[in-house]
Amino acid sequence: MKPRIIGLFVNPNGGVPKHHVDTLTVTATGCVGDRQNDLKHHGGPTRAVCLMLESVMNTLISEGHPIGPGTTGENILIQGLEPNSIKEGIILDLESVKLQITGPAPPCKTIKGSFLDGKFTALSHKLDPLKTRWYASVIEEGTVAIGQRVAVLNGSGQVGNQ
Repeated sequence: MKPRIIGLFVNPNGGVPKHHVDTLTVTATGCVGDRQNDLKHHGGPTRAVCLMLESVMNTLISEGHPIGPGTTGENILIQGLEPNSIKEGIILDLESVKLQITGPAPPCKTIKGSFLDGKFTALSHKLDPLKTRWYASVIEEGTVAIGQRVAVLNGSGQVGNQ
């Protein structure tokens, strides 16, 4: 299965859940139509976009968590990548947008409704590096749509074996 975008989400009022949109305009400062209520921990140029892998979401669902698309604050949901393919520094080419992974997105209590007994740390990079969301900065601004392909590039912009 070739990696592709299967979900795009924003919340103009901030917080979660983020709501499905068909296209998403991505700028250096974030996603148009999205807002963060806590700018100390979310948003800004190094946290402009939050990404989630469908494989991570499916693992959490299989563990019984009531997580779903957009419920943990992700802007882009990607199908076809495994958790070990994403790490700090890599570049994701989303056809019309390029993002650089800046680090894991730590979980906070606002997403506790997506987890059994409110245990939002089930999505903690510190506890399990294969169960996390990721923050990214924007290298090339543009608009993305559902179904667009996603390619993992290495730090030099060349396709790499991640």
